[in-house]
Amino acid sequence: MATVTFKGNEVTLAGSPVKVGDAAPNFTVLANDLSEVTLNDTKGSVRLISVVPSIDTGVCDAQTRRFNEAAAQLDNVKVLTVSVDLPFAQKRWCGANGIENVQTLSDHRDLSFGEAYGVAIKELRLLARSIFVVDSNDKVIHVEYVNEVTDHPNYEAAIEAAKAAQ
Repeated sequence: MATVTFKGNEVTLAGSPVKVGDAAPNFTVLANDLSEVTLNDTKGSVRLISVVPSIDTGVCDAQTRRFNEAAAQLDNVKVLTVSVDLPFAQKRWCGANGIENVQTLSDHRDLSFGEAYGVAIKELRLLARSIFVVDSNDKVIHVEYVNEVTDHPNYEAAIEAAKAAQ
């Protein structure tokens, strides 16, 4: 995997990187109501998993809004946004910004997602910006680890992968 930087400084990612063709690792994160959510909870659907360091920052805000718009056009695709923000902050942000088509999930408790997908930044206890598309059979069909965490991902590539898997 390529080096990942945060504001130009190299960071260390915990966990194992995921690649196209892998079986999608399971994880346990928290929904906005503090209930546990796992990959298995969305079994049978295509999942577009958008990973952001903190939903309340510029690029993360834009990324979540972009996938919220795309989600309205995708059939049988669950769009999940994962960050280490507290569930309360995610819920407040979604409400303030009219985000209704994306499910925000918090990995703050134990970095289960971050370590399972190799995106937990050890130095910052944040998640590295990345995108995963998992088909309805739990196979990873698209992966993007954004080399510079503060840069935008390739939105269109992820959306096209999700459409192709519908």
